[in-house]
Amino acid sequence: MSNFLWPILILVLATLVSAVGNYLVLNFAKTLGIRNNNNVLVRWSNESKPSLGGVSMYVVFLLSCICILFWQVDMVQSNQLSFFGLFLAASAGFGMGLADDAYDTKPYLKLFVQILCGCIFAFTNNQLKLTHIELINVIATIIWVVSLMNSLNMLDNMDGITGTTSIWVLVSCLIIHILNVGWVLDITTILNLTCIGTFIGFLYFNVNPSKMFMGDGGSQFVGVVVSYFTIHDLFGFTFDSQPVNFIGLALALTALTPAAADTLTVVINRLKRGQSPMVGGKDHTTHHLVYAGNNDFQVWLIFLAIGALSTIVSISVYFLSEISLMNAVLLALGFYTLVFWRLYRNTILFKAPK
Repeated sequence: MSNFLWPILILVLATLVSAVGNYLVLNFAKTLGIRNNNNVLVRWSNESKPSLGGVSMYVVFLLSCICILFWQVDMVQSNQLSFFGLFLAASAGFGMGLADDAYDTKPYLKLFVQILCGCIFAFTNNQLKLTHIELINVIATIIWVVSLMNSLNMLDNMDGITGTTSIWVLVSCLIIHILNVGWVLDITTILNLTCIGTFIGFLYFNVNPSKMFMGDGGSQFVGVVVSYFTIHDLFGFTFDSQPVNFIGLALALTALTPAAADTLTVVINRLKRGQSPMVGGKDHTTHHLVYAGNNDFQVWLIFLAIGALSTIVSISVYFLSEISLMNAVLLALGFYTLVFWRLYRNTILFKAPK
């Protein structure tokens, strides 16, 4: 089969398996993982729905790992430690999130597992190459993984937002990976396509009006997966002449703009009110877009557009960096600042009805 047909087949199969898996979960687990029974003051939706979307995500990921082990043995052997690290961290993140969905675990346990996932990455050839100093890279890897797991979990506050944002981030990673190393059907490409298809299959049931949520099992798994691809693809450049991987930071800032802008907005507003940034609430950028007069579906369309634009700008940053690194960084900062200020300003102008 042509190398150009394999990616299409992988994407289609992952989407179909994910959609079928979510359909089965939805019909055979009507009560398991139900959310919003006693937490309507924190969660946006007042309806109780299964929060088991993460189950199908992890199952498709597990099946793809098994297929790779069986049919791409040489590929796995050359990336054995990295592959094992991703599997171990994704499993830990999913398991912890699933436990949180079922038992509402303590925040410190959640943080411990997130730090563990970061440590696994740091010591399994999945380290974020930020500087030329090993210790700084180890610390940066842990902070990066913990930050993304929490940021994408916080963004999972309205139908379809985290799934859509993650798809665009992975598309950015895939395109930049291809531009950087060429068209090679390697482990990174296969797993990326699988995850994109998985998230698309989930979104069919999660876009407003949703039938199910991804739950913490899904958001924590997504956080690990997005961390992996951003580390390998957005920070996967040599920067011998620079003390810091500025191009990696610029690419990450643009690709992750929707999540980063929402997280920073929430942190600023909660600190201004004297609240902990880690508590839940209906004060996200998505919520304030509703307060401004949009419905839930329109908010999803807005984030869909921001995600698509983030991907376009990240690709532009990549090409511009080959001409002028400074201009590429300025483009990234300018784009992020524009999106952040527009969303943040909206939280000041439009408040929740009393």
